[in-house]
Amino acid sequence: MKQLQKSVLITVAFTFMAFSLNAQTGSAFGFKGGLNYGANGDYFESINANAENPDRNLGYHVGVFGKIGNKLYLRPELVYTATKSDYNSNEFSIKKIDAPILVGLKILGPVSVFAGPSLQYIINSEFEGIDIDEIQEDFSVGLNFGIALNFNNIGIDLRYERGFEDNEATFLDTNLNSGIISRIDTRPDQLILSLSIGL
Repeated sequence: MKQLQKSVLITVAFTFMAFSLNAQTGSAFGFKGGLNYGANGDYFESINANAENPDRNLGYHVGVFGKIGNKLYLRPELVYTATKSDYNSNEFSIKKIDAPILVGLKILGPVSVFAGPSLQYIINSEFEGIDIDEIQEDFSVGLNFGIALNFNNIGIDLRYERGFEDNEATFLDTNLNSGIISRIDTRPDQLILSLSIGL
């Protein structure tokens, strides 16, 4: 499974580079970064505990993008993302690589809409100082959709991201009695604001 995940990420990276090298009218390659505002899923302190909803929090992302086409375009991205969610006094943080593959359409002047899948690979997760190893899947798929404004080489976009399926992290909570397993739904549910600069 790990080999498959690496193969998918390598394929996405090579596809991304190929897109950026085959420039066409309206095509671009550049850097992007911005803020994420959202949270992960529910937290359960034990098997029979009630779900605890997280408080939303700010995170960030930085990466690169490619764009092929003009009115109708394909936009692959490769992005490092750091997010965190607050559960009462505890904080759950995730660091991951996102690879959205977006299809966009210009609808009026500089305004376009876009949507597409986002391949996600979790690099590291931590719950108040506890490293979490037991995540169901390090590799998962989500959905991105949003709206963008593009002025020459500068672009601003606002998008919503949501994970497709449950992906829980389990760990032994050292604040509770020994042997009690806690779990968190790691799916992202967030708004993402990005600034991109084409080269």
